[in-house]
Amino acid sequence: MRVLGINALFHDPAAAVVVDGITVAAAEEERFSRRKHGKRPVPFAAWELPEQAARWCLEQAGLRPSDLDAVAYSYDPALARPAAELGLDDPWDGLRQDYARHAPGFLATALPGLDRESVRFVGHHMAHAASSAFAAEDAERSSVLVLDGRGERASHLAARRVGDRLEPLHAQELPESLGLVYEELTEHLGFLRSSDEFKVMALASHGRPRMLAELRRYVHPTGDGGFVAHGVPWGELCPPRAGDEPWTAAHADVAASTQAVLEETLLDLVRWLHGRTHDSVLTLAGGVALNCVANARIAREGPFSRVWVQPAAGDAGTALGGALLLSAQAGDGPEPMPGADLGREWSDAELAARLKTAAVPFERPPDIAAAAADVLASNGVVAWFQGRSEYGPRALGHRSLLAHPGHAGNLERLNDIKGREQFRPVAPMVLAERAPEIFDGPQPSPYMLFVHDVAPHWRDRIPAVVHVDGTARIQTVDRRQEPLVARMLEAFERRTGLPVVVNTSLNTAGRPMVDDPRDALECFGSTPVDLLAIGPFAVRRSDLFDRSAEAAGDAPGANGFTTREGCAQ
Repeated sequence: MRVLGINALFHDPAAAVVVDGITVAAAEEERFSRRKHGKRPVPFAAWELPEQAARWCLEQAGLRPSDLDAVAYSYDPALARPAAELGLDDPWDGLRQDYARHAPGFLATALPGLDRESVRFVGHHMAHAASSAFAAEDAERSSVLVLDGRGERASHLAARRVGDRLEPLHAQELPESLGLVYEELTEHLGFLRSSDEFKVMALASHGRPRMLAELRRYVHPTGDGGFVAHGVPWGELCPPRAGDEPWTAAHADVAASTQAVLEETLLDLVRWLHGRTHDSVLTLAGGVALNCVANARIAREGPFSRVWVQPAAGDAGTALGGALLLSAQAGDGPEPMPGADLGREWSDAELAARLKTAAVPFERPPDIAAAAADVLASNGVVAWFQGRSEYGPRALGHRSLLAHPGHAGNLERLNDIKGREQFRPVAPMVLAERAPEIFDGPQPSPYMLFVHDVAPHWRDRIPAVVHVDGTARIQTVDRRQEPLVARMLEAFERRTGLPVVVNTSLNTAGRPMVDDPRDALECFGSTPVDLLAIGPFAVRRSDLFDRSAEAAGDAPGANGFTTREGCAQ
């Protein structure tokens, strides 16, 4: 069965293609349009579709729209109720529902040849659940928990996977919503709602949960698999912060308190679910599942032996989940996702052609991994552009900024390069077999979705990646799946004695992660990055901007740059 999955209604529009139960491609529209999150989650934008992502996914699968057996649209308007009945202040939600009902027609227009009758509405939280339960390895019998801002009429789903079936167990109806509570606080603290919730999580580490008792009045589990979560009087807890104002201890404390009450509630939900299923594996999805601090606590204190989180846990992941669910229902036993690298890639010849078109000097060193390690060891910053781009918000060694972890100043340096707030941490990348000696927490952790305690004797050795609370959000690297990244890590350790490299996303604040070569060159050209490692090629800042050779009388190349011996021609 050939299925196209579409997420479009709220935010993070995305597309995915699943053929005979196998995930072929998945991509977010923001990587094509260069609009962060693709669009804002407002009713007036609900009609917008991930047209570019869908066309690319079909092309990657070798399919035309007319070849599709089904299209999964990850929202079912038949399940929705008017926002006012749900206790939501969303007067234009009716417009959103109208757009959802007309989605088959919009899709048929956007993808000529598509049979509008092939479009099937999939419940939003069932799509989230499938994105996790069907994508995880060794999860044929597992529990799944979904938590986000909102779906059609709920903000939560507890379910169980048994073979190719998903069995819903409990849903918490709106207006109770842990995701919306976190969104409200994000806005109260001067950050962008439905976008910057991760900043609140980072800020929480700088505060004390001294408002926890007060928050429990408004946010708490009910003991029956549900919870209360709405109506928090944020203004009584701390003054609002304008986006250009510095944060205060009160802001950090309310963030810490909210994070604590979120974790308490999640643990209760997890224990209730385990009491119903007695499974050993838990999978997580929904925007709340991107809270890696809470995930780590669930793994550490919860009753499940293994916790797996969908790397595209936010709404983008519902495109894949919807496609996997329809595949399972058709009898195509869904295969686990092969990794998060499900997006675009370019051949060496295509990359060389792009570099020549951009008229930049470049070379092809014997080993790009060793060349990058050399720059990192000398405390340079490397833009790393390799293979297929990632699906989801984490840079996982395909579209990354890399740096030396042994210099504490590199945290500030990278935040300056990216234009980010200085309280935000950066992450360590480490070979899976080396991780246990340095980091304590769920392992392997290939998708950077848990925090780990850094061993005390390592904190002074890798200070750039140690957060203020002594933790780090690690990515473990399996050399079988990521041989090039593994070679780079080994080469860096030979030069420095450190088996860890700083890894953060290749982008600047407010912009989507770099996806294609043009994006990479624009980011490299506008930031003080020392090396762009793009495929097997190296573009060095010193070659691009240093005119000393030309001033000395060397003949410029055809594009106005001095041609270095060994440069690719």
